[in-house]
Amino acid sequence: MKRILIAALTMLVLTAMTADRPVTIFIIGDSTAAKKDLTKGTPERGWGMALQQYFDEAYVVVDNHAVNGRSSKSFIDEGRWDKVLALIKPGDYVIIQFGHNDEKPQPERHTDPGSTFNYNIARYVRETREKGGIPVVMNPVARRNWVVASPGPSERRGEPIGAAIDDEALRNTTATDAPLPSEGQGMVLMDTHGMYAVAPRDVAKRMNAHFVDANRITSELEQRLGYEGSKKLHMWYKPGEHPALPDGRQDNTHYNEYGAKVVAGLLADALCEEVPLLKKYRKD
Repeated sequence: MKRILIAALTMLVLTAMTADRPVTIFIIGDSTAAKKDLTKGTPERGWGMALQQYFDEAYVVVDNHAVNGRSSKSFIDEGRWDKVLALIKPGDYVIIQFGHNDEKPQPERHTDPGSTFNYNIARYVRETREKGGIPVVMNPVARRNWVVASPGPSERRGEPIGAAIDDEALRNTTATDAPLPSEGQGMVLMDTHGMYAVAPRDVAKRMNAHFVDANRITSELEQRLGYEGSKKLHMWYKPGEHPALPDGRQDNTHYNEYGAKVVAGLLADALCEEVPLLKKYRKD
């Protein structure tokens, strides 16, 4: 049965890519992937804004519908999913990435991993397939959540695993001159997503859908760059460093232009490994 399904989906994609139109990769998700209002010169970018540059647009078009502040629940409740569904054609892909705002306590956004969060992700997968599309599930990207390790062998100080962080409030955080720990002083990157990073993988496995472990990929990226180097990915600016941010900013969730490009490149690589048909249209 699995082989029949894969063969059928392969034929759909090959047909779409050889027809008069390119195949479309739709993105649904939150602010980490979303299109930003650039009219005021902000350097903030979602990784979805940079994904197109890694694919030949003659054959693959990225259509980014991710929106700031949305969860798997509110994206449906606001009618945004219905608009995407109306656009999906056989052979198109839909990248599904939520979690950052599902963690929030507000009832209009909150879902629970293992129940409502899984249900919504499964709905996106099922309804994408009903339109002839191919779902690609991703878990949420990592936050730059470096904390100081405690003297104990296993205990850590800082955000507890799975703690919700107000991503919107981070955009309004101003830089300070307070001393911060430097590289090599026992800093560790701590997860903030908990089961919200696990649930998408579980849904993809259960429904035999494509899965890209964006949380692992971006966690490894943050750790490779280290405490100081990882600031370069994010909206982390000193006062006066950027004209659009005169007071500076310390935002460990959202990407700047450089960070969005780096993350999009890594996710493009992972997407092509998961969906080999797309490798032919990958470009540097």
